[in-house]
Amino acid sequence: MTKNLKTGDFHLPYNPKLVERAKKLRKNMTPAEKKLWCEYLKGFQFRVLRQRPIHHFIVDFYCPNLQLVIEIDGNSHFTDEGQDYDMERTQILEGYGLRVIRFTNSQVLNQFNSVCQQIQDLIPPNPP
Repeated sequence: MTKNLKTGDFHLPYNPKLVERAKKLRKNMTPAEKKLWCEYLKGFQFRVLRQRPIHHFIVDFYCPNLQLVIEIDGNSHFTDEGQDYDMERTQILEGYGLRVIRFTNSQVLNQFNSVCQQIQDLIPPNPP
């Protein structure tokens, strides 16, 4: 196991130093995160956790039953550096058997039904 990581409820390692930051992020969601949470994920058929520490990251949303990470990307993600970081982060999360899906703030705010449908389409025919 990587140094300074603990295993949590779902057997995914996390950095305990990120817990306080995750709590602050939950209280200060971006408009796109707030919309997706309040209008869709809060009532999702499976439990979804907001701002969940996994490894050395805080993911926007995590659904343990589906092993699904949902990320909402703002402008900082569209730089070369941001895209390299996201690629590395995605590879690490996928290494834990998680599926990562990304949407932009604009997609959530302007194509909301499509975003919800894409998430819905990831539910297997016989969910766990």
